[in-house]
Formats: sequence, C-alpha cells, structure tokens
Amino acid sequence: MRTLASGARRALRAKAHPLRPVVAIGTNGLTRTVLHEIDVNLNAHELVKVRVFDDDRGQRERLLAQICADLDAAAVQHLGKILTLWRPSPAPEAVAAAPKTRPAASSRPRRRATR
Repeated sequence: MRTLASGARRALRAKAHPLRPVVAIGTNGLTRTVLHEIDVNLNAHELVKVRVFDDDRGQRERLLAQICADLDAAAVQHLGKILTLWRPSPAPEAVAAAPKTRPAASSRPRRRATR
C-alpha cells in the first residue's frame, strides 16, 4: 500500500474533483471482477473514483484499505460513499516499432468513376 504526503494528497484531491466514479461496489462486495476493473482503470487513468453502495462507514474504510493493499494504490480521499484512489501508471514498455512507411505512390493518374 502506498502513502502520500499531505501536499500530494491535496493536489490529487483537487485534480479528482471533476471526476465521476468509474467503478461501483454493490451488494456482492469487493469481488475479483471489481478489483480487476479498478486495476484496469488505475492503469489507464492513475486517479479514479469508486462508489460504494454500503451505508456502514467502517466497512467502506475496510474496503478502501483492502483495495489499496491488493492493488498497491494510495488512498487519496474517502468522502461519503466515494473512494478516491491513485497509483502511478506503469512505465511504458520499450517497443521497438519499425518506422511506418507509406506505400509508394503510383505513377499512373487515377481514373474518375463514370456514371
């Protein structure tokens, strides 16, 4: 589980303010599928919000701690039923891509379609 300094957490809270929750944890709780979706969204966006449909604040705190531990993420904020998580994007893999080339242009002029 990652930890954040207060200044970094403050900056991430400000950055997360306009975001909408991308994953919801329902009555089935924190399943492998839900964890996978949170992981996918963290890889794509670094900063995500998760909505928890549980009225027990203590249970939401436990869910936040479990998500952060399982996904090596940092808790940014727990505000009501919304959990905000951050994890840096993985380093892009060095892909040695061949230079893209266009096919050689034909020397013949194009014919117009007739009606």
